[in-house]
Amino acid sequence: MTEDTAVEILHATHDALCTHGYADVTMQDIADEVDLCKASIHYHYDGKHDLLLAYLDHLYDRFTDRLSGTEGYPAEERLYMLVDTFISDREDEQAFQTALLEIKAQSPYDSAFRDRLERFDESFSNAIGDIVEEGIESGRFDDDVDPDAVASFLTTFVNGVQTRHVGVGHPPEESADALKEYIAETLCAGDVAPDNIELGAEAAGVGSATE
Repeated sequence: MTEDTAVEILHATHDALCTHGYADVTMQDIADEVDLCKASIHYHYDGKHDLLLAYLDHLYDRFTDRLSGTEGYPAEERLYMLVDTFISDREDEQAFQTALLEIKAQSPYDSAFRDRLERFDESFSNAIGDIVEEGIESGRFDDDVDPDAVASFLTTFVNGVQTRHVGVGHPPEESADALKEYIAETLCAGDVAPDNIELGAEAAGVGSATE
């Protein structure tokens, strides 16, 4: 399988998941999204589960690119960018988060899904912790801030926002604004004026979590 074909199949998997959801998506649905027959996809992947694991690995690579895409900005702005990247009200993002929530629901019973989701969680938490430590060292954040506690809180908050948006339709922008306010008022040092609290991920070229 060429690299281009592999990417096409993974992109088709994303589109099919957004359209049909995890429970209902089939290999035929994925084949319909790309110029390949179902047999060709089965030649490269044993089945839906195998393909979804490859898709999660693909997402993880893109996910880590997003985490590193804020480098060079002050610590508080980096956190604002990540908030805008991972808390989105885009229609395609909501469809993706719905499908991903279905996959997350399988993780207690599927160790392969769980292992991959743990990588996402650990990478996000570590990235937040590193940014907070950087902010303390640079004087942007108060020196009594606990990087581990902040990383745990923000990771849990962002996951909860995504679930709440999918489950009950709570507007994610409200949660994003609340989280930015927390960053500005709780983390930032007294002499740091968070003038760029409205700075979005697009302005930094970070992009959506799934682009």
